[in-house]
Amino acid sequence: MNILHAIAARSRLRARADAGKLPLPELRTICRDLPPRPPSRSFAAALRRPDRLALICEIKKASPSKGLIAPDFRPLDIARDYALGGADAISCLTEPHWFLGSDAIFRSVRENTSLPMLRKDFTISEYQLWQARAIGADAVLLIAAITKPDTLRRRLDLCAELGLDALVETRTPAEIETALRAGARIIGVNNRDLRDFSVDFTHAARLRSLVPPEIPFVAESGVTGPDSLAALAASGADAALVGEALMRSPDRPSTLRTFLSAARK
Repeated sequence: MNILHAIAARSRLRARADAGKLPLPELRTICRDLPPRPPSRSFAAALRRPDRLALICEIKKASPSKGLIAPDFRPLDIARDYALGGADAISCLTEPHWFLGSDAIFRSVRENTSLPMLRKDFTISEYQLWQARAIGADAVLLIAAITKPDTLRRRLDLCAELGLDALVETRTPAEIETALRAGARIIGVNNRDLRDFSVDFTHAARLRSLVPPEIPFVAESGVTGPDSLAALAASGADAALVGEALMRSPDRPSTLRTFLSAARK
């Protein structure tokens, strides 16, 4: 079993445990009483910048490939730094075992930022989409490699019902085709192969032509500095997901501003 499927298996157990504490009918009632998402927090709209590559900046304490990334983890300070630096959106990990994330961390950031927020987790059930809506997410991650085509279509339909954007993560041409057939409106390509953690930074750029220009295209993983972002902008990507390079920076606002300057189209 590769790491992606191991994470998915653990996520399945977590969702079952959460549903035992708060059954789906009760969670649905909570969500249906929530106000609609403000238009200013549209994740999809944030990815469309005519002048430069949009940046989705990630809040994560750890990862399976790098272990502990941020020993002094202060998510509210990180979110503030991202806003000061000019981030277009925030990705916040909620997976607790490998990434040391939580819904509580997500909620605390949500309450303190007006930026669109992606709930970064490993979605293996409908329940988790309702959870995402309840904690204030504007978008969720759906991973094609762990989602059957018919299931992906149903989850995209539910996202639309809940007012959530969905970033569909792919790795191969076949997964991109599946995502498009299922109705994906945002497609990401991961430069990291989760079977062995290897990163090929040119991978997303090579698959860019497979995604129609009207669908926002997000390059995920592998950004190490301004040169990386300049290359992605030149490849025609619409946005990049940037995590470790910002999390390890001693001056995140300054680093982010440098990154944004390099991301000009």
